[in-house]
Amino acid sequence: MNPSPLQTLGVTGGIGSGKSTVCRLLEALGARVFYADEVAKRLMAEDPALRQAIREAFGPESYGPDGRLNRAYLAKRVFHDPEALRQLNALVHPRVLAAFEQAREQATRDQVPLLVLEAALLFESGADRLVDHVLVVEAPEAERIRRVTERDGISPEQVRARMQHQLSPEELRRRADFVIENTGSLETLRQQVENLYRQLTAA
Repeated sequence: MNPSPLQTLGVTGGIGSGKSTVCRLLEALGARVFYADEVAKRLMAEDPALRQAIREAFGPESYGPDGRLNRAYLAKRVFHDPEALRQLNALVHPRVLAAFEQAREQATRDQVPLLVLEAALLFESGADRLVDHVLVVEAPEAERIRRVTERDGISPEQVRARMQHQLSPEELRRRADFVIENTGSLETLRQQVENLYRQLTAA
């Protein structure tokens, strides 16, 4: 019996683990990638109903005079307030998941072999229930901190604070169907990604 023409894969992992690199490698092989965080940002900027809901929940300062999302203000509101963060996620996540369902329908029409859902909060948002398999990308904590401090220009303490909002590496591994260790060269990573892609898309 042939597998479904469209396979879906959730990709997650701790900050700095290399999720985006893995997704770019999958794209090069023929997968289509749905970047949940980018879609969330676009919806918060463009979806009228979501914009109104955010204004009502967090105040008119959530958007600037020019109508743009005030990311700094919102981040300050939710970063140290778990209830505010939960409230924001409750507004945004359902709309992102609905957008993924539309992406799945389009990928089926386009006969894409693999649709990837990349999300830092894959399990927390419930998005893992929408995909056939889950891949967790792993890297040592010290290496992840080094990557993010260089990439984002922030302190190691700020990186560790962000890590507190994510599931532990042990819990991610426990929930994963596949794990890729991003600890070597790009070529080693590419080999692991190619093996997984062939496994998921083999007829």
